[in-house]
Amino acid sequence: MTIPDDFPRFSVPGFEKEMVLLRTMFWLHYPKSGPGATLWDEWMSAPALWPPLTSQNYHDKFLKQWKNTLSSRFIDPEGYVATHQHPSITHQHGWPFPFWNFGKGSAGWHFSFKNTVGPPFRFDKLATTEDWILQGAESLGINEEGWKIKLNSENASLSLKTLEKKIAIDVYQAPFIQIRWIAPGSINAEPYIEWISDTSASYNYNRRIYFDPPSQNKMVYTMIPMYKHPEWKGNITQLKIGFGNTKKNIPITIQAIFTHYDTRHNVNAQSFIRGCANYFWWTGDYSFLRKNINRMRKAFHYMMTEHRTRELNIVFTGWVGHEGRTGLQKISEKENRILHGNGIGNNYWDLLPFGYKDAYATLRYYDTVKVMEKLESEILAHPGWNIPGGIFKLDPAYLEKHAENVKQTGNDMFWNKETERFVAAIDIDGKKWDYGFTFVNLEAIHYNFATREHAEKILGWISGERTVSGDTSTGKDIYHWRFAPRSTTKRNTEYYAFVWSAPQNIPWGGQVQDGGAVLGWSYHDLMARLKIKGADNCWNRLKQILEWFDQVQTAGGYRKYYKDRKDATLQGGGTAGGLGLDFEFVESILVPQIVIDGFIGFQPCGDGFAINPSLPGDWRSCMIDRIYFHGMIFSVKASKDTIEISCTGEIRDPCNIYPPEASWNVKKISPTGEETESRQISINRSNSSIMVDWREVSKIILEKNP
Repeated sequence: MTIPDDFPRFSVPGFEKEMVLLRTMFWLHYPKSGPGATLWDEWMSAPALWPPLTSQNYHDKFLKQWKNTLSSRFIDPEGYVATHQHPSITHQHGWPFPFWNFGKGSAGWHFSFKNTVGPPFRFDKLATTEDWILQGAESLGINEEGWKIKLNSENASLSLKTLEKKIAIDVYQAPFIQIRWIAPGSINAEPYIEWISDTSASYNYNRRIYFDPPSQNKMVYTMIPMYKHPEWKGNITQLKIGFGNTKKNIPITIQAIFTHYDTRHNVNAQSFIRGCANYFWWTGDYSFLRKNINRMRKAFHYMMTEHRTRELNIVFTGWVGHEGRTGLQKISEKENRILHGNGIGNNYWDLLPFGYKDAYATLRYYDTVKVMEKLESEILAHPGWNIPGGIFKLDPAYLEKHAENVKQTGNDMFWNKETERFVAAIDIDGKKWDYGFTFVNLEAIHYNFATREHAEKILGWISGERTVSGDTSTGKDIYHWRFAPRSTTKRNTEYYAFVWSAPQNIPWGGQVQDGGAVLGWSYHDLMARLKIKGADNCWNRLKQILEWFDQVQTAGGYRKYYKDRKDATLQGGGTAGGLGLDFEFVESILVPQIVIDGFIGFQPCGDGFAINPSLPGDWRSCMIDRIYFHGMIFSVKASKDTIEISCTGEIRDPCNIYPPEASWNVKKISPTGEETESRQISINRSNSSIMVDWREVSKIILEKNP
């Protein structure tokens, strides 16, 4: 593998091989660090932005991609941030499945499959017009676009013939109805849907919900939130689409009409906000922040209202199908009853229910509160940035207090006193779901959500120092896959979305969410160990990962390394499996970030950067030679009592350096190599800084005083 010469290097004397392996792992995953689905905004943005790789134009490309993507993330009128995964026949702003035809009590009519995701995810037979009755309109037949209809009269309508009771629409399976259609952009109309259920005999104005007509003469996917209407209940036997048109002779095309599940994810706002903050802190792009700050604030307010975080201090998910219940009922060891519509995925997961009172979404929300607190404080302190305020503006003092409340409430509510770890979620029935979710618990430590006491209990369990009764994996077996702890430590054949009907047929470790592992999450393991157990413990774990990675590289890559392992299946590229290493597991890039985020402790902010090294005992020093920050390129070298920072590139504004609290002797070196200043400074609080004008200084040396 050839790595570009200007890709950052990690240098630790005596551990050259390990640092080359870490750099190789970084480069292996770096080309895929552009923006993808919203879920990955926080994880992927920083690793994409800080390496100043100019030789292959990667850095400029990623700067533009991240700026444009974050600035154009769709946020609906209520403040929900879209998932942006891939096309589907379900919620257009949610996860791509489950589709309507995965359940019972849902319904759909596709008159064309043009630009529609294909089998095996849906049936492959088009609908006819036989189930529908036109009033004030005439059928012009079906072509590749869909069903062509001419609205001959005002207030034309399209009515569904009576459905048999056995195939009536169950509103729980149909929180939304989607219409894919084309209408003239100039159409003056107030379209609506009315319905008849098993408890009503006729259409009625009180059972009507309005929606917008297309604003342009092109295919539009209109999603109608039926669940919001209090009369959307029972079993629906008939539907009527009233076009509400005020003009005659209007041509329209209907591609499809179908019910669909609510597949929105409850961590999109958190990921989007933190991705935007990362972009601003690494680039210093004030215009980006001006454009996006109120989008970030709007998304934050959405969480406080829709997910009731202001009121409950946790993320509450009340969407239909997200009640946190499993979608399976165990009948025997070999058979499950499918509870259609239940257990729809949340946060990172599309097969695990989570939801309702969601621990994972809550801990990520906690970190988002801290990010917004930091950002709003910076905005107040720098009026020259000219960042807008307005009705969405957030008070840093309130956010600080709110974060404390979220942490306290979350630790009290989600902590399992019996297993001494965090549960995944608490469902609507009050049941706590605990399968030893290591990623939940390690991220809780990484994001400072876990109390110190809880953090120590968690690492005692994951490190194998204590055994949890009933767990399938204990002790050393938790690291069976070597590169990361198992995602779960207790066999799970019960807690799934209704679409995953036979988990018992897959062996332990054969699924990422059931004893498998994800490489990227080793980053949170390493950061948690660094924080609680210290740099030596973290380094020992990292060496084990690098030993595994060395063997992987020798074998020719992940797939070749595991090809003869009967107990190992790799997930990715449409294939389910137990190990998340490549393909869609782009977060594998996180592991090498332990050097800059952890051992060097480099943290960007709006007016500079903090640096707080934490080196293992056998490291004489650690250096990263190329770090992009605010248009400049830095090299940072840290040893036990010394920090050296050099700067090249396009020099911009002076910046603040926030070192650890201590007494420091500060030396400034000019571009000609002369020492221009030497003074002693005491850093006695976290916001104390050293101002550096890099137009006059090429290097700064901080030496800790005894």
